[in-house]
Amino acid sequence: MVCAFLLLGAALGLNPNILPAFDQLGLLEDLLKISFPMTTLDLCKESLRHIGAIDVTGFKEKTGYDCIVFYRPDLYDLLLSHVPAKNISFNKKVVWVLQNKEGVMVRTSDNETYHGDILVGADGAYSAVRQNLYKDLTKKNMLPTSDTQNPKVGHVCLVGTTRPLDPEEYPELKDNRSHFTTVIGHDKAHTWMTCTLPGNRISFSIKEQLNEDITKEAMFRNSEWTPENNTKMIKEVYNFPIQQGREGDRKVLGDLIDATDPELISKVFLEAKLFETWYHGRTVLIGDAIHKMSPCAGQGAVNALEDAVVLANCLYEISDGQQAITPEKITEVFKDYREQRYTHAKYQVENSAGMAKILSGQKMSERVLRSIIYNIPKWLMSQKYLKQAGYRPQIMFLPTVPTLPGLPIVPQKLSKRYQREQTEKEKENERHLAKFQ
Repeated sequence: MVCAFLLLGAALGLNPNILPAFDQLGLLEDLLKISFPMTTLDLCKESLRHIGAIDVTGFKEKTGYDCIVFYRPDLYDLLLSHVPAKNISFNKKVVWVLQNKEGVMVRTSDNETYHGDILVGADGAYSAVRQNLYKDLTKKNMLPTSDTQNPKVGHVCLVGTTRPLDPEEYPELKDNRSHFTTVIGHDKAHTWMTCTLPGNRISFSIKEQLNEDITKEAMFRNSEWTPENNTKMIKEVYNFPIQQGREGDRKVLGDLIDATDPELISKVFLEAKLFETWYHGRTVLIGDAIHKMSPCAGQGAVNALEDAVVLANCLYEISDGQQAITPEKITEVFKDYREQRYTHAKYQVENSAGMAKILSGQKMSERVLRSIIYNIPKWLMSQKYLKQAGYRPQIMFLPTVPTLPGLPIVPQKLSKRYQREQTEKEKENERHLAKFQ
């Protein structure tokens, strides 16, 4: 149950950690049609002097996939085109959840109720499903103290994506790859990113580093990816320089802002939080509802999709119709899902926080760290990314995508049900052939 999709946010990227799953589903070819490969992440001073780059050129030859970037609504359209319309209800807001040994019931703001065996909360950082679950666990004195604490906030961010632009004014749009540039502000708390996208669009993201004493009131006003109170920040950043434009006619952020529909520019606090309680009873959480990451490492959407893949694998084991779906069995499945995902999700929350310091930090310690990282030899950086690319959970009840030689793949739990079904198919084929011999 979701609200109608809003065309908000900056670019979205996916990488070799999750692209094998799209390959398995037969969606990869269509996904690549709406995407640009991203091979370098350039870093500049406010003067636009180039000071370094994270270079992943040749990554595809070693991992099988490019890192790709695209306009977020294009992915929505692609996924929606493969889901029957009757399976999605729009403009629903969860207001109440009740679960017991018999099942789970959800009531939405339009006073509709829905019944099921399980409830998957994939409703974002301010998950209503999580809030209902945690409220119930708090009453039972079962919620860890850490899960009651607010997320850490490091930046406030203004994001948007332009309407289609003229490639003659923005020559980088003529390339069939993404130009991704981060500019570090001079004597200011701002850093800003621009990224070229298919369809002659440019995505932008402006981050302002905040003091650690963010008030609860400010956090309460946060509306997450919805346009609200943007005017002041737009005025502050309007004349910040960007790499885009012709020689002698360099553009500023204001040019991109003016080329973006005002209602599609939004401001959000960038938060980080790993929750400990991922499930209880018949309710389980995935994505930002359970691990909110800084967007600087491009791992938020990737990890949400990885959650979905692993949870689907776990559920597949008990959905063969040959066993009773008891509360104990459901708990066993949810526990298995968390055990498979928690360590990696924790690593990526921490890694994303580290990347936020490297790409957006303005403290002296963060500037020193940035200087070190951007001067690491390419071969050493390549080793790091290859190691990270080795974690790629696949859908274990579909034929898996072969691994390229030399890529250190993290072992994945096999599906006993799928193996049993494949063995039964082989025996059936053998019996069928024997009839004709």
